[in-house]
Amino acid sequence: MSPDASAQAERARPLGRPGAWRITTYYTAVESLHKGRPKAVKGCPRLHCSHGRTPLGSYPEDFLAVIREEGSGRITSGPQRGRYLNWSHSVGYWLDDTTRDSAGRPLRPWSSAAADRSVLARGQRFAIVDCGRDGAGHRIEAAVCAAFRKARWTVTDLFRPGYGGEHHADVYIGEETGPGFTESPFYTTLSGATLGPS
Repeated sequence: MSPDASAQAERARPLGRPGAWRITTYYTAVESLHKGRPKAVKGCPRLHCSHGRTPLGSYPEDFLAVIREEGSGRITSGPQRGRYLNWSHSVGYWLDDTTRDSAGRPLRPWSSAAADRSVLARGQRFAIVDCGRDGAGHRIEAAVCAAFRKARWTVTDLFRPGYGGEHHADVYIGEETGPGFTESPFYTTLSGATLGPS
């Protein structure tokens, strides 16, 4: 086999078992899309601090719930407008100028991904070759699948031990774009997906 043919075959080889991947999505909340009762939070007023006790402002309870689930939210009112309220198990809440992965690098929509270190190493690039089906067993809509297949993902974050699992990756799709974002076809799980090198 020629070197060119060998390289082409390597690029075409699936990562892991074909049809065995579960791809979940995560996003950044936007405060103005949430209307819950205001709740005061404390944390770190800057990066490189953990479990701070500084008052960081009051925000809708449902906005805070999404931040604790997804990791970040863009503030749209008050003195911190335009900044981000981020959260992680190891740090608590902190104010920042961007969303970040666990290594402190800004997240990039339709590019950043997380995985278990035993599955995909930090820095590994991959593409979604086949989207599989959604959680209800239906084929992913063609336009939605095309967007996931077009993206080129890089593992910039690692799951906490026990939270990832074999053949599981989590991909970042950016900010929520309107009310009821979790009903969007892009906020989905791709079950039985196939990954390939990028």
